[in-house]
Amino acid sequence: MNHLALKSRLVAMNFLEFAVWGAYLTSMGTYLATHGLGTHIGWFYAVQGLVSLFMPGLVGIVADRWIPGERLLGLCHALAGSFMMAAAWYALQAGTAVQMAPLFSLYTLSVAFYMPTIALSNSVAFSGLTRSGLDTVKDFPPIRVFGTIGFICTMLAVNFLGWQASPWQLMFSGALSWALALYAPTLPACPVGSAQGEKRSLASALGLDAFALFRQRRMAVFFLFSMLLGVSLQITNGYANPFISSFKDIPAYADTFGANNANALIALSQTSETCCILLIPFFLKRYGIKRVMMIAMLGWVLRFGLFGLGDPGSGVWMFVLSMIVYGVAFDFFNISGALFVDQNTQPAVRSSAQGLFMIMTNGLGASLGTLAAQQVVNHYVYNVPQTMQIDGWRTSWFIFAGYSLVVLVLFALVFREGKKN
Repeated sequence: MNHLALKSRLVAMNFLEFAVWGAYLTSMGTYLATHGLGTHIGWFYAVQGLVSLFMPGLVGIVADRWIPGERLLGLCHALAGSFMMAAAWYALQAGTAVQMAPLFSLYTLSVAFYMPTIALSNSVAFSGLTRSGLDTVKDFPPIRVFGTIGFICTMLAVNFLGWQASPWQLMFSGALSWALALYAPTLPACPVGSAQGEKRSLASALGLDAFALFRQRRMAVFFLFSMLLGVSLQITNGYANPFISSFKDIPAYADTFGANNANALIALSQTSETCCILLIPFFLKRYGIKRVMMIAMLGWVLRFGLFGLGDPGSGVWMFVLSMIVYGVAFDFFNISGALFVDQNTQPAVRSSAQGLFMIMTNGLGASLGTLAAQQVVNHYVYNVPQTMQIDGWRTSWFIFAGYSLVVLVLFALVFREGKKN
């Protein structure tokens, strides 16, 4: 296979991989809120972090020892797609009488098999590029960016098909999973063990080896603040769409573009994320990891604060600015943090340290954050009369902004950058 053909096939894989996620991640909250499950939104987002604590490691063990990566990628997507389509079918049949237990159970099984595919798709790409003599550092990022493009495309498709408050978004996601399930076995072979270069123990696959890094004060502080900042990661995914869509109930905003096309507005966040990746090398070299992380924390303060101040009418510019700021808040934290971990750990525990970073941020931090956000939103939004809900939303966003500001101040006072090991 020539290099262009290989890259094209990996582009298609990445496009589908994240299109599956984009079909529902930012709009599912609106469906839940309009079908009597608004008080449970946090659980649907927290469970993604909870399954990420162990499922990627377990699936990685299988890829290391028994099933080639491209086949396992297809199998996981077949299972994820089947459970997601079952969840959609149940929701469509139940209509307004949809119940939490069956919907959440089917959804949880789906994301349990989907979340490991993010790492598996990376392994398939790295293996294919390496075996073809290509440079992964140079050639993978242009391929990976099509994952974000796929995410944006399905967000916009759900928006303009009118599925933001419909379980058809889940059916769409499940169908895309099945498309990748059928496509994955045709990808370049990813032999058993090639995902990590060697067979790993369960403890290593789950990132447990790296817990020894907590003996180093600087790394312990960094991982602790990674968890505290990770609290913010899923809040807007779960609640931005229901918040913006709720303005449709206010006559002054009922006909505005933003109130009726929340997903299209939120898609600006992913566009900003794509662009901000290019700024990271410059900022890291010029300002160092501490200042870059502080910029990310300030980004979250502005992300939430601008939501609290804006509206889809004359204040829509604040929503747009919040979407632009998201790229800095997300990328400067996730990517810069991963680079810091890579530069400050020994090769023997480097992979485990990256696993620990993911556990602290997308696992513990994001799960705790969405469940805490659920309590805040339930108290100020869903437990008050509808006429008072917009004020409740604003209060909630200001609470989230205040939390991010406290984390920023504490990080500035406590963390010492030092020199890399």
